[in-house]
Amino acid sequence: MASPATSSCLLFLLALLLPLSAFAVPRRLRFPSLELASFNASEPPSTFFEVDRPIRPPRGSVGPCSALLLSGSFGYTYGRPPSTAAYAPPECLGAARGRGGSVALAVLEWTADCRGRQFDRIFGVWLSGAELLRSCTAEPRPNGILWSVSRDVTRYAALLSEPGEIAVYLGNIVDRTYTGVYHANLTLHLYFDSAPPPPPQQQHADLILPISRSLPLYDGQWFAIQNSTDVQSKKLAIPSNTYRAVLEVFVSFHGSDEFWYTNPPNEYIEANKLSGLPGNGAFREIIVKVDEDIVGAVWPFTVIYTGGVNPLLWRPITGVGSFNLPTYDIDITPFLGKFLDGKEHDFGFGVTNALDVWYIDANLHLWLDHKSVRTTGGLVSYDAAASEHVQSEFSGLTGRFVTTASRHVSATGWVESSHGKVMTTFNQRFSYVNSNVYSKSGSVQVVNQTIDTKSDVSATIGGTVLLSEEVHQVFPLYLFDGTSDEVGDEYSLVSVVKLGISEKRQQDFSNSSLQNAQSARGSMRVKKNLVVSGSGENHQVYRYVGTDGCYFRDVSSKNYTVVLDHSDGSCLRRPRDVGSRFFSRLSIPSVDGAVNVES
Repeated sequence: MASPATSSCLLFLLALLLPLSAFAVPRRLRFPSLELASFNASEPPSTFFEVDRPIRPPRGSVGPCSALLLSGSFGYTYGRPPSTAAYAPPECLGAARGRGGSVALAVLEWTADCRGRQFDRIFGVWLSGAELLRSCTAEPRPNGILWSVSRDVTRYAALLSEPGEIAVYLGNIVDRTYTGVYHANLTLHLYFDSAPPPPPQQQHADLILPISRSLPLYDGQWFAIQNSTDVQSKKLAIPSNTYRAVLEVFVSFHGSDEFWYTNPPNEYIEANKLSGLPGNGAFREIIVKVDEDIVGAVWPFTVIYTGGVNPLLWRPITGVGSFNLPTYDIDITPFLGKFLDGKEHDFGFGVTNALDVWYIDANLHLWLDHKSVRTTGGLVSYDAAASEHVQSEFSGLTGRFVTTASRHVSATGWVESSHGKVMTTFNQRFSYVNSNVYSKSGSVQVVNQTIDTKSDVSATIGGTVLLSEEVHQVFPLYLFDGTSDEVGDEYSLVSVVKLGISEKRQQDFSNSSLQNAQSARGSMRVKKNLVVSGSGENHQVYRYVGTDGCYFRDVSSKNYTVVLDHSDGSCLRRPRDVGSRFFSRLSIPSVDGAVNVES
């Protein structure tokens, strides 16, 4: 079983050992960090960052109360056990609960530094087997780099209140060439309500059960999905007084499927005898099953890690989602009637068309009826329909492949509890279109893709609405990748990447919208296994508007240097016109209608 660290290294080395003609399509490789100019030891370390909305404590809350959970160095760590530390709830947490207070905000902060040369590495953080954070490292420079990641972990309040064990897996390899060792601290920051809150419907789960692998391990606690028939699962029995259940799924893709959205169909590879290329087409879907029922699906956002395509695109602004990989919620409450029998049930994951390797696990968030020993339930209606179609047209190494897909999952069920008979409906709707075009004898590839996802959940007692949530997300992607000027073991690589997220979210009486658009372009000259020259630039506009506040940031970088940075947290006036012009130029689709990203 290969880890992401090793998969990346092997893919990179394999590519450089083969001649250019063996690839037929542009090499979408990962590269280690590189230095464009002579090293100046007096320069301070570079600070890398992912553009995101700052996490602000709720008004009236007190804190923070901070606790260092783990401090470690990750060098010769591939194929070794995760770093672990005993977890005890901070004293301030017990004191606050003794006063009748509750956690208003919990923030998990990862801070790290590294110097030298190194590939990017995927890593995960688990508490008692439940994953709290999945992230990618930044790639270092000789004078060093710094970065931090903060994630709101308030939804894990029940888990944070119990003793347990922290585990961090960051598989890294150090040798003469790749010298970077990652030094990291993991800290928990807690904020509390200053007074006991009124008793609304409970927001966070009473119990969180991990659906992951158990320690001891010589890898992360995630499951490794290695092909399209591989299904990984775990058996769990849930408490008999459960009245709501939500699966939170963590996903990352590596090795042959790191750039799955660029993969040609197997027929193209076989026709041109390109045995060194990944295939199985450009569509991937994570199927989530409980026993034999498909309870939901995940169509993942196309995260590009900090060494992907051209490392200089992501310095110091990293790709959307690369430092804080998104998670995906699936409400399985309609199915609860099948799981309230006290027996173990099989929670499993598979990936359509998968190649080695996908890392997947989940947390099962459960709400318990404390006034009842046992709840009962039943499934009223259920449907899970899907389709996938690939249109291929190619002659030799030149071709066009258009892939379309759709998925609909819908379930309605009831649970009888002390609250009454709660009727819950959960829906998911997905649509997907991907165009892959190969030209100039396969040396140029253009990918144009849009993923459109909608989900909603509602819970009612009689005519009273207890819960109403709707989320609509669009993930656009445009990628141009071309190789040229091959001379011996040298070649040039030119890349353009445009990606982003457009989201509208409604929950009960609150709503929000997000437009997060990123455009990056760059070039590299590659000789043997090293980048000998190159350049990269990145422009990102982030705009969030919600009932809980607003945030706007317009930032650009070029070759490690931030050349423009404007931010605004006010909801009173619109952001500068440059933001609107930028979204228009990128043609990032809104949730009201997708448009061609390439235009």
